[in-house]
Amino acid sequence: MWINGAAATTLPAADRSVQFGDGCFTTARVLRAEIQLLSEHIARMRRAASVLCIDGVDWAALEREMVHAAGQQEEAVVKAVITRGQGGRGYSAAGCSEPTRIVSVSAYPAHYHALRKHGVKLTLSPVNLSKNPLLAGIKHLNRLEQVMIRLHLDQTDAHEALVVDTSGCLVECCAANLFWRKGNHIFTPDLSQSGVDGVMRRHIIRLIENTSPWTLHIVSEPVKALSDADEVLICNALMPVLPVAQASGEKYSSRELYDFLLQSC
Repeated sequence: MWINGAAATTLPAADRSVQFGDGCFTTARVLRAEIQLLSEHIARMRRAASVLCIDGVDWAALEREMVHAAGQQEEAVVKAVITRGQGGRGYSAAGCSEPTRIVSVSAYPAHYHALRKHGVKLTLSPVNLSKNPLLAGIKHLNRLEQVMIRLHLDQTDAHEALVVDTSGCLVECCAANLFWRKGNHIFTPDLSQSGVDGVMRRHIIRLIENTSPWTLHIVSEPVKALSDADEVLICNALMPVLPVAQASGEKYSSRELYDFLLQSC
């Protein structure tokens, strides 16, 4: 692990990431020593920092540190965190002029390889996501909703959780974005009110929008929208895409969209 470019494993207790979850992060896949979609990860972090009004980030240094962390890794995970830095006791960010950069590397989740073959089982989470259009889409450090979703998921035999918002509309999974297909029509949830607009989600949207015969729809739909889907898949920067075999009792066998996306993800 590196903090502001120096090897370290401890962070000052006064850092606002510890005190308030004040920051953002991204998690990237390393393949043959290269970070996949690196420019998109940096762009995503820039968007999040802008929303959070975190100024003064040395973006060039962060990118160098991420590349260094990838090193000679054949397959691994690089995580990058930006915090507002150290501050006083209260909420005010006054005087926080030196953001903190944290970069770490860890092993690639090996179970993703098996799930590509056998497919993913999804269960409906009892935890609903709150709506917050100000923070919707960005990957900020306040992840308590996801922690609670994962706690409930770990009590089941499912691999991932379908998550809805407080209006009952599909948003995402615990740690992945969601797509489903009906014929040539591809659907993904609207993330303007809650959820994380993932790097792989954006990549897939661009692929679909630029490829015939697919038609993309960004929608607000309940879980029952999946009942007549021909195919369901989930994605994140690490997976990068996985086919869904079962979701809330419905079973899926088609991999038409999955096979198409796998060529470019």
